[in-house]
Amino acid sequence: MKIIVIVKQVPEIALVNVDKNSGKVVYPQGPGVLNPFDSYAIEEALKIKEKQGAETIAVSVGGKESEVALREALSLGIEKAVLASDPLFENSDNQGIAKILAAALNKIGGYNLIIGGKQAIDSDDAMVPAALAARLGLPQAMFVRKIDNISESSVTLERTTEDGYDIIDVSLPAVISVVKEINEPRLPSLKGKMAAKKAVIEKLTAADLGLDGTGFGKNSPSKTEKASNPPPRPAGEIISGETPDEIADRLFRKLRENQVV
Repeated sequence: MKIIVIVKQVPEIALVNVDKNSGKVVYPQGPGVLNPFDSYAIEEALKIKEKQGAETIAVSVGGKESEVALREALSLGIEKAVLASDPLFENSDNQGIAKILAAALNKIGGYNLIIGGKQAIDSDDAMVPAALAARLGLPQAMFVRKIDNISESSVTLERTTEDGYDIIDVSLPAVISVVKEINEPRLPSLKGKMAAKKAVIEKLTAADLGLDGTGFGKNSPSKTEKASNPPPRPAGEIISGETPDEIADRLFRKLRENQVV
């Protein structure tokens, strides 16, 4: 079995800001961090590997800074890392990233399962895993909270819904995204960190992937015209009274007036 884990290097969100004059997002300097939700995807791939054996590969799209995320995956136990990196890939939207990832995975080939975190914390739109499945023409299951009975050709999953969860059987190969309830990510060992630091990361350019710049980078199908910081939250209201019952009554009437209850 071969498992692909898609990972992303994201900026430290607390340091991201928006320039009021230009309306553009200003990212902090520095390499950033592994997208936290991708840690759960890495852990799940490792659990499958330990339980029944599997080849595991981490794949990312980005510049040299994305090596940090890939080396973290390697330090945890992922065996191989592949980085799709080319100046043509810069400023790709999520559909563009999905196109690049699809080309990289087609080049790698032979995979049974592709796992990603439910979303990246910088864009927060949870689009890439589903868009990747569409590009590859594969079954997809998003927001998975448990993996059961996986074989070379199928897997049973618990997929979270608004009302609870569904139990579904999915034929493989397939693309899934996982939520944090699925496991508890491990920490890297010192030995793992040292090995990851020395590991060679395979690089794939646009030419390697047979891509000519259409549908990604500056030719991405979507553009961000303007961004702004969210408005500050209004000051809260303190409900007071002589007794707990009076406070509760005033709170209830306030909620009724605002049609909350």
